[in-house]
Amino acid sequence: QMLEGRIYRIGQALETGARCQQGHMADFPCTNMELVAHLPVDALGGERGTWVNDVWGWTDPQTGRNYALVARRDGASFIDVTEPSAPRLLGNLPRTVGSRPSVWRDIKVIGNHAYIVSDGAGAHGMQVFDLTRLRDVAGDPVDFEPDATYHEIFSAHNVVADTASKFLYVVAANSGGRTCGGGLHMVDASDPERPTFAGCYHDASSGGRGYTHDAQCLVYHGPDADYRGRELCIGSNESELNIADVTDKSDPRTVARVSYPNVAYAHQGWFDDEQRYFYMNDEGDEAAGNVDRTRTMVWDLTDLDDPVLAREYFGPVPASDHNLFVVGDRMYQSNYGSGLRVLDISDRENPREIAFFDSAPYNDDEPGFSATASGAWSNYPFFPGGLVIFTSVREGLFIMRVPPPGS
Repeated sequence: QMLEGRIYRIGQALETGARCQQGHMADFPCTNMELVAHLPVDALGGERGTWVNDVWGWTDPQTGRNYALVARRDGASFIDVTEPSAPRLLGNLPRTVGSRPSVWRDIKVIGNHAYIVSDGAGAHGMQVFDLTRLRDVAGDPVDFEPDATYHEIFSAHNVVADTASKFLYVVAANSGGRTCGGGLHMVDASDPERPTFAGCYHDASSGGRGYTHDAQCLVYHGPDADYRGRELCIGSNESELNIADVTDKSDPRTVARVSYPNVAYAHQGWFDDEQRYFYMNDEGDEAAGNVDRTRTMVWDLTDLDDPVLAREYFGPVPASDHNLFVVGDRMYQSNYGSGLRVLDISDRENPREIAFFDSAPYNDDEPGFSATASGAWSNYPFFPGGLVIFTSVREGLFIMRVPPPGS
């Protein structure tokens, strides 16, 4: 089965179930990783020519089955990956009627419901989908309708989920509705199919826009005793790291705001399990020439009021970084031009790359994203058992295995 997009031009088919040998898997540079399965874009239920972007996952608490939730320009695909070598497309949730196809569509999950937003899409709103409906799909893929659509926002760049508090944080809302200045649009999702607006957080007091591009929001249990038990959002806010206490939705407070050297576009980040170190990427610094290789900021947030940039980690190539997530002692990075990169962070301030798979080797010299770009967009490493899925814009969904720590 050939991969789609420009990838077919490199000439050699990539067999699923393949392992890296001598630094390659067919024509794909890699190390220490296995491709379990691949679904090209046309197998994901989208319209012809559709590309993919974000990805998330869900494990059914009743059946234990694993599902990939793949965002496309024109909707979302639901894939059963319980048998990872034989993924099965279950259905398609089209974009909101009247909205535009978009490069940006993002999905998060609280409990058994998925929440989907899209940017640059007009009056899309936030779709709500009951994932337990996937249990009933036995035959051909189903075209679904959302269980509800939240219309307090129109377009938005992303949606962040705090699964403990059951609050959603829509970020970078625009084009209509309650935009909250592009900051945090806070939504109570305790009644999952009746989400309700709870408040705004927006802080441009130091001269920035107060625009939140992405965030991680959680009930804090880290080392700073002053904030334990509080609901916090760690925002990647274009030119800075922003920490907000959003426990009181009617009166959210800024905890800290801080920038860093050679900033271009603070994009996204994730805490380690202990909630001391926060790993952040800058999507624009490679393309702008501010740095010569993929850079990850390692923030020491022992004192949340006083963030410290403990380390700048530089990867081996100059690809633009996009989304990263942390599970235990592993960091999983999706970088446009260099694919899925896996780093050992057992020494938290000294990440060390241990595995990678480059899904689009022809664009290694294109560090920035454009309408013609390709490569890894995001990943989901939270399934039980160490399975990792990631999306590549023109190439589709990849299901990977990485050797466990110590192997």
